[in-house]
Amino acid sequence: SGSLIEQLTTEKYECMVCCEVVRIVAPVWSCQNCYHVFHLNCIKKWARSPASQAEDGNSGWRCPACQNASVQVPKTYTCFCGKVHNPEWNRNEIPHSCGELCGKKRQCLDCPHLCNILCHPGPCPSCPAFVTKTCECGQTSHSVRCGQSTKIHCSNVCGNTLNCGKHSCTQVCHAGKCSPCQLTVQQVCYCGSNFKEVLCGSKEEFSDGFGSFSCQNICGKKLNCGRHNCKQVCHPQPCQLCPRLPQVVYRCPCGQTPLSKLLELGCVERKICTDPIPSCGKTCGKPLSCGSYEFIHTCESLCHEGDCRPCSHTSNIYCRCGFKKKDFGGLFFFLIAAITFMCDKRCNKKRSCGRHKCNEVCCVDTEHKCSLVCGRKLNCGLHRCEEPCHRGSCQTCWQTSFDELTCYCGESVIYPPVPCGTQPPECKRTCTRPHDCDHPVYHSCHSEEKCPPCTYLTQKWCMGKHEFTSFLTFFCTLTYEQLGTDQFVKSRFRLLNVGDCSPCLTCCPSFQSLSLHPYIPFQKFVLPQMKSTTLFFRIAAISIATKLTDLQLGDSVEISRLITKKEMKQARLQCDEECLALQRNRRLAEALEIDDNSDPFNIRSSGPKYSDLLKEDARKDIKFVSDVEKEMRMLVEAVNKGKHAKKSHCYPPMNRDHRRIIHELAQVYGIESVSYDNEPKRNVVITAVKGKSVCPSNTLTSVLDKEMQSRPAPPLLRYKQTDKSSGNSGLSKPLKEEPVIDYFDVQD
Repeated sequence: SGSLIEQLTTEKYECMVCCEVVRIVAPVWSCQNCYHVFHLNCIKKWARSPASQAEDGNSGWRCPACQNASVQVPKTYTCFCGKVHNPEWNRNEIPHSCGELCGKKRQCLDCPHLCNILCHPGPCPSCPAFVTKTCECGQTSHSVRCGQSTKIHCSNVCGNTLNCGKHSCTQVCHAGKCSPCQLTVQQVCYCGSNFKEVLCGSKEEFSDGFGSFSCQNICGKKLNCGRHNCKQVCHPQPCQLCPRLPQVVYRCPCGQTPLSKLLELGCVERKICTDPIPSCGKTCGKPLSCGSYEFIHTCESLCHEGDCRPCSHTSNIYCRCGFKKKDFGGLFFFLIAAITFMCDKRCNKKRSCGRHKCNEVCCVDTEHKCSLVCGRKLNCGLHRCEEPCHRGSCQTCWQTSFDELTCYCGESVIYPPVPCGTQPPECKRTCTRPHDCDHPVYHSCHSEEKCPPCTYLTQKWCMGKHEFTSFLTFFCTLTYEQLGTDQFVKSRFRLLNVGDCSPCLTCCPSFQSLSLHPYIPFQKFVLPQMKSTTLFFRIAAISIATKLTDLQLGDSVEISRLITKKEMKQARLQCDEECLALQRNRRLAEALEIDDNSDPFNIRSSGPKYSDLLKEDARKDIKFVSDVEKEMRMLVEAVNKGKHAKKSHCYPPMNRDHRRIIHELAQVYGIESVSYDNEPKRNVVITAVKGKSVCPSNTLTSVLDKEMQSRPAPPLLRYKQTDKSSGNSGLSKPLKEEPVIDYFDVQD
């Protein structure tokens, strides 16, 4: 508050919106959260601007200083306490204040007193009044400042009643609720055979009069008959009546015959629970637990009391995967086999990763999740994937370096965090690594350990040791007159790496002749076939090496002299009959002064030209070609007559030959064609463009029909006419001449 008052009085306070000084007489607005002061007009403009709106869009506008959201836009100029509108400036008062008591509620929630200083900017000071407050336990009281927010604690024991309602708190005066009671009490189960200790006041302490919890053992209490014990699990309610009492049992042990009928037949009436229950003499027939859903096994003994005897039948038990089954007899063996029986078949299905097989014995898993670790190298090339084996590509390496990654010379830097596998940055400075030679370096800084070969041209002796030149592979430039015949020839052979000059080489017919010098007494030297080929490539390399300096300066080098005429001839395509026809037509057009763009003989508009391969494919499937042409013609007519500039049609997936037919026909119709998707669902989409796509005068099917009509018909079978003198007026057997087969027949 003091700093705000000083800056406003000396006109040194700046508005955060317009960055101008807040004058003494200018209308202002003060934020009630951060107490910043703004020009009233500036804050109005800011509140209406889109930049001031809160992120959720419903909380109003944000303060430029503290970002506190407000719903209402300030409209009037008020003093700091808000009592006076448009306050007048008084030289003896704080600027923009009313000069009266502030009277605003202080920020402390417990303080009931209002601010008692004059109207001021900034927060109200703490309350100076003294009040009496009690400690946390309420046993003592103290006189403290009203604005003091600290809690008062005494040194007495709390003594408040705990949650159990039986014991008191033993802690020293503390804030908040007392902690739960930590004393333990002993509880007994419902049957009275087991005990346990629980916290006092907890939910487990509840008791219904019979006990507090169930021990999950057999109750064992005496029933009301006084002769039998309760066989139920430890329970809270009273035990049930004895199940063998005469007033409870109404049927025989198997349950098929009422006891009233047995009494009529002469059975003795039961008086107490220990008397035997009369048997009806029928087969028991109670279902046993060893059967299956398809076939239920029943007890085959006569009506009896107690448990049934073991089953005498055998049961079919399938392994857990259902591949094999076995026969077991008896309930005990049936239950054990149902738990442990597994076949030896190994699962051949792929696991979820798609790489490994399941290989589990008697597998019942449906997902077949792979439990192995992936282990493939990540994109960084340094670490391996530690996730469970999975399909698809591994995730990027999650390891990150927090060290700077620099080039070799340290000029280019990548600042952390640097993902694992990041290559060093490119650097345009010249390489500063130590080199084997002292020549100038022309390559840039690189991350590879080994530098590229040196490209600087040095001066060395020629092959003949005659002069100092600047070639990578060197020729001797001394003339024949300066050396003499033998020395000149030997220097040449030393260059060609053939060896000493020998007269016997001139007699070998398997050598090629090579002219070296016009003044040598004999005009030809002989070289082997391999040596002459090697020589040519060495000469070519030498000529290119001499131009390396020009290449480094950015100039071009002519290498046509290094290529033989034979190689130049082999590098060109041979002209075919169509090329010769074009040359002949061009010469005729120049002689007759005919423009290339003119068409005097109506050649270009005579009709489309279909390739022989397209015709051959069309003859194999004429119906497919007819449907394709019909669809293309309809598409071209629709786009030329309609308003749209383009129209497309998508064909269903088809094989490669059919797609090739569509692409070739699309070129004839001037239609764009593109293939999409992968095999076997690859299809073709054609697009007709207005003004570019046209329907040809002759379709491919009509051209094939005309060719069929112009082709001569196959010869008929010829029959020999018998001589009239022979007496046979009929026709003889046909000649053994094979009929002509038209392989272009498309009726099949």
